[in-house]
Amino acid sequence: MKENGLFELKVMNTQKGEHAIKSKSVIISSGCYERTRGAIQLPGERPAGIMPAGSAQRYLNIDGYMVGKKVFILGSGDIGLIMARRMKLEGAEVLGVAEIMPHSNGLTRNIVQCLHDFDIPLFLSHTVSDIRGKDTLESITISEVDENFEYIDGTEKTFEVDTLLLSVGLIPDINMFDSLKFDVSKKTGGAIVDQTYQTSIDGLFACGNALHVHDLVDFVTEEATKAGKQAKDYLLNNKKRSNNTLAVTPSSNIGYILPQTLDMDDDFEDVVLSLRTTTNAMTGKFHIYQGETLILTKKAKFVVPAEMEKITIKKELLNHKGPLSIQFEVVNV
Repeated sequence: MKENGLFELKVMNTQKGEHAIKSKSVIISSGCYERTRGAIQLPGERPAGIMPAGSAQRYLNIDGYMVGKKVFILGSGDIGLIMARRMKLEGAEVLGVAEIMPHSNGLTRNIVQCLHDFDIPLFLSHTVSDIRGKDTLESITISEVDENFEYIDGTEKTFEVDTLLLSVGLIPDINMFDSLKFDVSKKTGGAIVDQTYQTSIDGLFACGNALHVHDLVDFVTEEATKAGKQAKDYLLNNKKRSNNTLAVTPSSNIGYILPQTLDMDDDFEDVVLSLRTTTNAMTGKFHIYQGETLILTKKAKFVVPAEMEKITIKKELLNHKGPLSIQFEVVNV
């Protein structure tokens, strides 16, 4: 909660137990959590042997438990791809990876090193359509899906397995901050922020996987550094947001963009946009508009939704009139 310009946080440790801390500024950096079977509404029975890939990673790498001998993986996120290789190296039979999208959600290097190098098949535009097992998992069926993600009859493939690992996405973990009532993006699941990583509440900042899910830890570190500097500026220099803001919105072939707003105060700096496309492209162009005016075009190669793109907009290109919109043009030849 926030009262009289101060946040009050209830915390706990072994020395003081539960106690309160008051602060003028808070940075949300609570990371993310895995999407579960319930969140994606998998059909079928509910036997043991179905778990998030990250949980399996902990059981195997930290606790030393082998989670299964005949494994299938749903979802081609990086953790799922890495666990496909890891289970194979530990002696398990990995029968395949199914991905509901027509493209993988993992980094290209992980597709090559974790699947291709170990002859593990990847079934694109497929998802689990049935699960069978009384007490423990016995088999699963996957089906191909159409553009509306509906099962296509006659495409069923059944695998006898004892383990199904889920790599079906991560969600920013901001539940403990619900009482603060800041604006949240439906696209990312994290806070809506400006280029200083400040949320809709003065003094409340967000960064890393608590803001949006990253594919590289380098970007998490970069955001955390910037958020820390901006929070310091807010505290020491009483740096408040101005009333002159611009909206930043995704357009054609763009999934989401951060920041979602720009604070155009008198000393704003160059703006770095983080974004993901919704399509693959060997070559393409990003077009940035302010209002109806094209202010920047950037060429790009090997663009995939799984890999975040960064675009820097020099402050000289921005005026204080009109929102920004970004679109991606596929120009494969």
